[in-house]
Amino acid sequence: MVPEEKTRVDFNAPISLVDQADVVADLLNVSRTQLLIEALRDEIEELATDGGFRRMISDAYYSGEIDFETVESILGTEEAMRMKLLRASLNRDPPEPQVESELPPPAEFYDGDVPEWTPHDEADDTESRA
Repeated sequence: MVPEEKTRVDFNAPISLVDQADVVADLLNVSRTQLLIEALRDEIEELATDGGFRRMISDAYYSGEIDFETVESILGTEEAMRMKLLRASLNRDPPEPQVESELPPPAEFYDGDVPEWTPHDEADDTESRA
C-alpha cells in the first residue's frame, strides 16, 4: 500500500479542547495529530451512514459540485458507481422509437370499427363508492 500524500493543516481550537485531546493522546500513547486524524476519520465514517448526509452528497454529485472520486472516498466504490450510473442515465436522451413503415389506419389496427370511450354514470358506478 502506497502511503497517502499528506498536507499540513493549521486551525484554531479552544484551549480546553486541545488540553483534552492532549490528555487522551497521552493515555492512548499516540500523538495529538494521530488522535485528530482518527477522530476525523471516525466522524466522516459516521456521517457516511446518515441518510440526510448521503442525500447531500448525492445532490452535490448530481449538480457537479463534487466529483466521482470525492463520492468514492466518502461513501465507497459501490455507492459511487451506483450514483455514476444513475447520473449517466439521467443525462442521456431517451431513445426515440423509429417506425420503418406507415402506421395502419385505426380501423385496420383495431380490426374493424374503432371503439369509442364513453364514461359511465357515476351513480351507477358502485366500485368507486367502496
